[in-house]
Parts: sequence; C-alpha cells; structure tokens
Amino acid sequence: MNKVATVPAFKDNYLWVIHNDTHAVVVDPGDATPIIDFLSRHNLQLVAILTTHHHADHVGGVEALLDFCHVRDQIPVYGPANERIPARTHALVEGDAITELGITFDIIDVPGHTAGHIAYHAKKEGWLFCGDTLFACGCGRLFEGTAAQMQFSLAKLKALPPHTLAYCAHEYTMANIKFALAVEPDNVALQQRARTDAAKREKNIPTVPFTIENEIATNPFLRWDSPAVINAANIKARSQSGVSGINASNSTPVLVFAEIREWKNNF
Repeated sequence: MNKVATVPAFKDNYLWVIHNDTHAVVVDPGDATPIIDFLSRHNLQLVAILTTHHHADHVGGVEALLDFCHVRDQIPVYGPANERIPARTHALVEGDAITELGITFDIIDVPGHTAGHIAYHAKKEGWLFCGDTLFACGCGRLFEGTAAQMQFSLAKLKALPPHTLAYCAHEYTMANIKFALAVEPDNVALQQRARTDAAKREKNIPTVPFTIENEIATNPFLRWDSPAVINAANIKARSQSGVSGINASNSTPVLVFAEIREWKNNF
C-alpha cells in the first residue's frame, strides 16, 4: 500500500516521499540531503521525481538525488512544461496524466505563484500535491502571475472532492490563521481550526496535509463569495483609498481575492 511520508527541510519546508516500503517517488526535493537520509534509513529505491515549479527550495536537490541513485538516466523527472526544471525529462501541462507506483496523477495548471506552476492530483487516493499554490489557510504570493490567474487556479483546487488531502510545501499555517482571523474573526470553523492547529504545533506535529473541505470553510483566499470576506475586503479597500469599491452587488471573485491577497502581503 502506498503512503506519504513527511520530510522536513530548511526552516519550514515539507518535502514529500510517496512509497510502498520498497520504491519511492519524491515530490519537490528542494534539498537532497534529508531525502537521501530518508531513502537510506528506509531502504527505499527512488523511481521518480515530481516537481511543481522552478523555485530552488523545490528543485534544488534534483541533481544530487539523481547522482545519489547512480542510475539517473532511468529516473524520470517530471515538471511544468513552461518552466526550467533541472534534469527534467517529462514536461507536463493540464490534461496530462502520469503513473508511478501504480498511482495515476492528473496534472492541473495552477499559475499565479509562478507562471507555469502545476499540481498533481491522485484522484483515487484522494491526494493533491499543490506546491506553493494552496497553503493551509493561505495561498502563495504572486511572484510571476496575476490575481486573476491565481484566483482561477485556486478555483480549480476548490472544486476537487472535499475529502481530498492537500500536501503543500510549507508550514505557514499559524501565521495564515492569524491573518484569516483578522479577515473573518467571527468564523466559528476558523476559530476551531486555530485551536486544533495550535495544539498540533505545540507538539511539533505538522498541520499538513489538510482537506479541501476545511479550506473552503476557513481559508479566506477560497472564500471570495463569503459575505463576511467581501465586507472585510471592502473595508480594507476603503481604508486605503477612501473609496468603497467592493460590495455584495459588484464584487467578483477576482476583486475580492486581489484585495485579500494585497492585505496579506502587508499584514
């Protein structure tokens, strides 16, 4: 049976190892050292590398991992077609599907954080590897894409089955929850999440993965249709410009998302 293991790296990154106790697929290996240690301790043979986008903390360990395995020509390296990925052998876009360890991953284009960011959805297993697009109670910064692109990307992820477990690449949850409570202080589900995830972090337990269902209930970056979030976006916009530009009658998902994202940038 395949399982997903969490491998911490750097200050707050999570690298993911999907394995069946014999063979392994690594997701976003920004650092080869902890992955090599994990593979060695568990006597796992690397069979594939999946990457979501080109940032160094996601691809910086690819070459060293291939060298460690001594069979680099036999290990596929998957990555977004529209970005430069080290040693990439398979360029992927939405509509593609790959199979490794008997798992079929459907590719979803999710630009916004970077121009060519992709996500891997294992529908049967109920897993989503979303890189830096969707975080627990947050989303990635818009380094290369637009608010419209990111909102559209997040809408795709929001439409996945509610039970889907999302595996993002950073432990940003408590900071994200602090911001979410500033946007929606009366959200009861969010208040409960704050308590639950704080208890996990006190014990150094990861808050990732998380369900799409919980994100829909608590993540302000997915709640662009919530009256409370629309109102908060309008108040923030008015405080900055003196003009009321967002309300229930003229709001659009992109306008609300853009205002919330800009608010978080300066929070």
